[in-house]
This record gives sequence, C-alpha cells and structure tokens, in this order.
Amino acid sequence: MTSPLLQAIGLTKSYPGVHALKGVGLTLQRGEVLAVIGENGAGKSTLMKILAGVQTPDTGSIEVDGRLVELPSVVEAQGMGIALIHQELNLADNLDVAANIFLGRERVRNGLIDTRRHLAEAKVHLDSIGLDVDPATPVGLLSLGQQQLVEIAKALSVDARVLIFDEPTSSLSSGEAANLFRVIRELRSRGVGIVYISHRLGEVKELADRVVVLRDGENAGELQRSEIEHGVMVRMMVGRDLSQFYAHVPQSPGPVRLEVEGLRTAAHPEHAVSFRVHAGEIVGVAGLVGAGRTEMLEALFGVTPAVGGSVRVGGVASRPASPEEAIAAGLALVPEDRKRQGVILQMAVRENVSLAALRRDSRRGFVDRAREEGLAAAMISKLGIKTPSDRQVVQFLSGGNQQKVVLGKWLALKPQVLLLDEPTRGIDVGAKHEIYRLMEELAKEGVAILFASSELEEILGLADRVLVMHEGRITGELSREAMTEEAVLHLATDTVEAG
Repeated sequence: MTSPLLQAIGLTKSYPGVHALKGVGLTLQRGEVLAVIGENGAGKSTLMKILAGVQTPDTGSIEVDGRLVELPSVVEAQGMGIALIHQELNLADNLDVAANIFLGRERVRNGLIDTRRHLAEAKVHLDSIGLDVDPATPVGLLSLGQQQLVEIAKALSVDARVLIFDEPTSSLSSGEAANLFRVIRELRSRGVGIVYISHRLGEVKELADRVVVLRDGENAGELQRSEIEHGVMVRMMVGRDLSQFYAHVPQSPGPVRLEVEGLRTAAHPEHAVSFRVHAGEIVGVAGLVGAGRTEMLEALFGVTPAVGGSVRVGGVASRPASPEEAIAAGLALVPEDRKRQGVILQMAVRENVSLAALRRDSRRGFVDRAREEGLAAAMISKLGIKTPSDRQVVQFLSGGNQQKVVLGKWLALKPQVLLLDEPTRGIDVGAKHEIYRLMEELAKEGVAILFASSELEEILGLADRVLVMHEGRITGELSREAMTEEAVLHLATDTVEAG
C-alpha cells in the first residue's frame, strides 16, 4: 500500500498548567479533505501548529510519505510541503499581491528584487486557483475572501502538498466561503491533502471525506464520509447529547432598560435607528456583513460616539461619548474580537476579571487584592471558567473560556444592559451551549440583553425578538412567533418593505 501523505503518531504537548495533547494521532491521504473538530481546548490548534513547524512536540513522531521527519520550524515544514493558513491572515496590507506571495523568498536579479518575475510567477499561481486580480494590487484593497485566496496562492508557491486551514470562513461572506470551497475541491482533485478545522459543522459535512474528533487533548473517534452527521459529531466532541441546545424560556418583560431614538452612527449617518429593550428580554440583531450591527453596538457603548439621536438607560438620558460614560450609565459590551478588545492575553484571569471594576475596587490608588481575588473566585464559579487557578495567564485558556473571562469582567459591574457582538464567534459547540445558558440566566435575573450574531440558528434559537438591519438601518422587527430563516433573510437583503 502507498504510504500516507502525512502521519502524526503519539504526539504529546504540555504548557504551564495545561496538558494540550496526550498521544494524539492523525493520518492524511493524498487528495483527501480531513476535518479535525473538537471543543476549544481539545488540542486542535496545538496539533496544527506542530504539523506546520510552529511548535515542536514533547514526544511523538511525524512521517511524510512514510519517512520520519522533524519539523523544528515553519521553513522546515514548508520544505516538506506543509503550509498552515491561519484564521487571522498573515499578510502585509501595504505590499502588493506578488510581494506577499514571495515574501521572504524574493526572486533576485543583479542584487535587486526581480519585480517582473514576481508578477509573472504570481499570476500563474493566482490563475491556478481562479483568483482574477492584478498581482500588482495592494493586498489592503482586496476583500477578506480574496486575501484568503492570496494565502493559498502563497502556500502553493512553495509547492505545498498539505494545506492546513484553521477556521477559514470565520470572517467570510457566504459567497466568499462558497468560492473557497470550490478552490479546496479543485486542490483535492490535484492530489493536495487538506486538513480543515472548523466549528461550523455544516461546512464539515459538506466538504470532508473523513473527520477526526479530538476531546480533552486525545483522539475521541473518527468518522468516514457516510457517517458524518451533525448529531454524531456533536456527541463525539462533547461526550453528551445536546438535544436541548437552545432551551430558551421567554421571561415576562420588565420595564424598559434601553430606549434608542433616532440613533445615527458615524458609519451610516444617513440612517437613524430606534428600538427598545426590556428587562429580562433577549433581543437579537441580524443582518448580512456590512449591515451596521457592530457600528450600532459600538455607538451605544461610546467606542465610536453616535452623531445623532438619543439613548436612555433605565429611564435616564445617556448618549455615551466614551466607554467610561457607558459603564457609568449601566451598559456593558462584549466585543466581537475578544483577543484584541476583550481581554489582555498576557495578564492573569484574576486581573482580567477585575479590570472593569478597578476604579470601584481600588483603595487610595492601590488594587484591593482581597476583593480582586474574591471577585475572580465568584466569576470562575458562576461562569464555569475552566482554569487551573485565577493566576493562569488568559492566553493559555481555550477560546470559550477566554470569552467567559470577558463576560465575567462585565458582569462584575452588574450592568442593566448587556451588549454582545458575535458572542460565540470562534468557540466550539459545547462552549456555545454554556454561553447560551449564561444569557438565559442573566435574562432571568432581569438584565436586558441585545446581541448581534451572524448565525441565524443562534438568533432563532435565543431571541425573544429580532431587529434586522441592512446598510445601517433597521428594515424590520420580528416577534419570536414570526421569526423564520426566510423572513429574516428577506429583511436582511431588503427585499421586502420594512415592517
């Protein structure tokens, strides 16, 4: 029999306080799309980084074409034909497409970069994946979907035979994702081996020839093409049946907590939005990419102050000009990008959880350590944050637990209104379930929740009402009884009159 294209055998890896991999194995054949799934903290990212030469394993071995190899660096891995395409794209916006493709491997003639050769060779790689852009175009002018394809062209320029995709569609529109799938299928037909990591199980079912499931740093099972079903994958990932994934129990609405009248954002100053959110209510905000959801939430929280309109929180007039004013008014915002805006990765869980309450919990300019420790202990318990201790550095936590730390930071202030922007972006199915449970508990406690999500299933499963946006304006509002995928999409594409 022909040797596998790539094989990992008994890989282990530990970090301070975390045993990330425990004897994990994986086999990839030529011309195969192998999906690797699991909850955050299951070991997926660690495994991929080892295969791509970003990190080295503590024990275990890797074979390419049946030969034992060592991958001490990214350069060594690329030399073996293995390339990792990160979730956060690794491109230089100020350089053109050709320069990005050959960055670090520049073609030189007479001591100078051979730009003409760059452009010609880049065009060949772009054509091979159907990306019709001028290689002299600055990368910063391309869409995210086009930038993703540039990353693929870059990998193919080093003769990559194994392409590892880490959550490749997390920031893509549906059209861009469909184009990426086309390219992946084309690469598969050429014999390229694809390792595909995604929390979107619908994508896995559509693309994968085989699925490897990781749980708690170990192999939890494997599924062949005919066995790949959503429910089966979920059970293998979390070790339990999540049939009650969306167990929403509507609360009796209390008084109005958030009242917005004629709010105009800097991004869409020509459109005004108006709505109310009651205590105990969970209101979803739906819309396609560019609809203005994030801009509206950031305006409410004073990140980018609104250019018009009025806001009342708990009946008190308050149009925040800064996050500090928003916090004082009783608002809290869990941002879309937790790593850049939600937590300080290099700080401990305890310090992150107490960050928003520093002013309240400081004494004469010094942090009250006893209160800080008590607050961290309370939030770790309340939110079920999985951490060795409150001193654990946040960057070593899984994505779902990092998101809980962000939530804990704001819940420490006991806000009247909780704003959530893509609250489950980039976290696994089990962690999503826990976030949903927390949202339900907060609504039961009387918190008013306004959350934006790109996942229609999430909106339909959680919201008491949904506000649908299109190009900066609210095109309609749907009650829970009237919420269907079709109705939301009609309003999101503005194909019916606003109701």
